[in-house]
Amino acid sequence: MESLITAVRSGAGPAELLACEVPESYRAVHLRRGDEKLFDGESDRDVRRTLHVGEVPMPELAPDEVLVAVMASAVNYNTVWSAMYRPVSTFRFLDQFAQQGGWAERHRQDHQVVGSDAAGVVVRVGSAVRHWKPGDKVVVNPPYIDEQDPVAQQDGMMTTGMLAWGFETNFGAFGDFAVARATQLVPKPPHLSWEEAACNTLCLGTAYRMLISDRGARIKMGDVVLIWGAAGGLGSYAVQLVRQAGGIAVGVVGSDEKADLLDRLGCHVVINRNSVGLGADGEEKPGAAWKALGSAIRKEIGEDPHVVFEHVGKATFETSVNVVRRGGLVVTCGSSSGYQHSYDNRYLWMKLKRIIGSHGASAHEAWEANRLLKLGMVVPTLSKVFPLEQAPEATRSVQLNEHEGKVGLLGLATEEGQGIEDWALRKRIGEDRLRLFRDHAATAVSK
Repeated sequence: MESLITAVRSGAGPAELLACEVPESYRAVHLRRGDEKLFDGESDRDVRRTLHVGEVPMPELAPDEVLVAVMASAVNYNTVWSAMYRPVSTFRFLDQFAQQGGWAERHRQDHQVVGSDAAGVVVRVGSAVRHWKPGDKVVVNPPYIDEQDPVAQQDGMMTTGMLAWGFETNFGAFGDFAVARATQLVPKPPHLSWEEAACNTLCLGTAYRMLISDRGARIKMGDVVLIWGAAGGLGSYAVQLVRQAGGIAVGVVGSDEKADLLDRLGCHVVINRNSVGLGADGEEKPGAAWKALGSAIRKEIGEDPHVVFEHVGKATFETSVNVVRRGGLVVTCGSSSGYQHSYDNRYLWMKLKRIIGSHGASAHEAWEANRLLKLGMVVPTLSKVFPLEQAPEATRSVQLNEHEGKVGLLGLATEEGQGIEDWALRKRIGEDRLRLFRDHAATAVSK
């Protein structure tokens, strides 16, 4: 009998996929409960020590779930948090989820398969799944919502049971197979390769909700938007969305190389944080560096930002609150530099500023963001691709902020460039746009 992996790689149809047996175990990148105390007393929590590559048991499929053969996946900062066991052990999330009982109990294991971005082929569907079938090519939207919570009819991200797939759940993206709820799936854009399709969903969906959705900033033509880490995974999608919405993108980066990349991406104004007295991750050096940042923005644009796109956290949050204009908005989705923020509240209340917390993207927002990809209005920001066996090294590069855009992992795809179906659309968009981040990274290495 043909193996399921071989059938997927050969492009088998639904009947052929269903004729193959699902393996009892599969290769996956996972954490171990026994490593929870590994970093106690250590300053460098090197994720390469806790991310293991090896066989894990295949879980049983719940009625509302699908089994996806993962062709490619991508690294997000939540995997760094998981692998550092910060701010809490990742296994606490699994134990809390398992307390719901029923199918949730499967997630309480002594291993966790991590990863929150994946593209692949549906190979099995649960008995309650209606809109997907074996053979469908999909990408996975990370929010794992409670669709039976009434508020889900309004906004799935507001459900009390919402979890981040592959971070607060098990059976995530970094394996030959992954288990996801049917509500997480969106169609794979046909003009993208597997690795290009896998790198978008978490960061693009998050940026879409933060900037475009009525749950976020709802930016409009002419809005000035300050974007921290504008050459990174989240920031590079934010730059594209601001441009497409008719706004003015002001990107902050930490090197001339990243500034050059943003120029090529079309960012209106690029500011090297070192030129305005901001240190690593934007953290202020002695003195009011935020005033220098504000002056630099006004010099280029003539006014202060309407919106600040914030995800760095502790190192930048006070600057964000201070530099946004009177009546302006700071929208935040994360805190990669630390989640305990400190700022002078007078700059918030006395100047009528607002802060909005944002998290992930609802199913509708994910489909809308994916539509922009399918139209070629937004392009992937994939800069480098590793084989799955090198996932620990790939995640370490994200931990050390050595990357630009997104870092991908090849799963069952045997090489880059597989999975492209619509070559005509790809030609219209242009290889130079689609490969911008990879070509820039390759040029940097050659230098």
